[in-house]
Amino acid sequence: MRKYLIPVLLGSLIIACSAAKKANTAQRAPHATEASLPHTKENQSPTMKGPDTAITGSGLRYVIYKHSARTKRANSGDKVSVHYIGRLEDGSEFDNSYSRGEPFEFQLGMGKVIPGWEEGIALLSVGDSALLVIPPALGYGSRARTGIPANSTLYFEVELMSAKEPVFANEYQWQNKPEHKTASGLTYYIVKEGTGKQAYSGADVKVHYTGYLKDGKIFDSSVLREEPLEFKLGVGMVIRGWDEGILLMRQGSKYRFIIPSTLGYGDQDMGSGVIPANSQLTFDCELVEVK
Repeated sequence: MRKYLIPVLLGSLIIACSAAKKANTAQRAPHATEASLPHTKENQSPTMKGPDTAITGSGLRYVIYKHSARTKRANSGDKVSVHYIGRLEDGSEFDNSYSRGEPFEFQLGMGKVIPGWEEGIALLSVGDSALLVIPPALGYGSRARTGIPANSTLYFEVELMSAKEPVFANEYQWQNKPEHKTASGLTYYIVKEGTGKQAYSGADVKVHYTGYLKDGKIFDSSVLREEPLEFKLGVGMVIRGWDEGILLMRQGSKYRFIIPSTLGYGDQDMGSGVIPANSQLTFDCELVEVK
């Protein structure tokens, strides 16, 4: 957990409509031919026709370009990966994941994207591609966004690259383990003792963790992101409780740390109130690697 706080909630690319991060040459999906892309208001009207054209009860219109019933269907809670091109009614492009060279990932059904995406991506199976025609009520409504005027109908060509079942951060079973305390006030429980390399100051380490507030609420988890945190140990890149606690571990160890505010963020309010000032923090930590 970095000194200035790992992002507690990853920002939604679709909600933010962020600009391209890379200057890679744009790539088109195999299905995205000039004939299939909307370019004028005339061919984007509500009477749009096609063999797979459909409209849902909410007003979402979609055309399936490619569909396979033999692959995994995207379900609520799944971590999905989607390539897309976003256009306005006049055909102008406002966002393109192909040009960045990487699909957009998010957890489906958690409200992290606009409603038209939540509903539209749930219609697809892995490998499917489609055109989603999203009315303002299922998009940004009367809110203007960068490159998107208020009350815009949005046209997204989407391709579902993958859908993974949700990952859960299971709390460590620490209750019957001996309690240990350091002189600084750090409390820890050894849930599993590793047999690998001992951590040392200056080592580059990888740590999987889940952080809890005193009421048991999770405020951050690398486990849920499926990506361990990498940092240099003992040089102040993380809070003091981590620098002290991880030094106690061997590679493969799992410890629970209870960190007083004096070894955490002190009187700072972090993450716009996600971690209140003077909070005691609990972390389940696994030392994945010591370099």
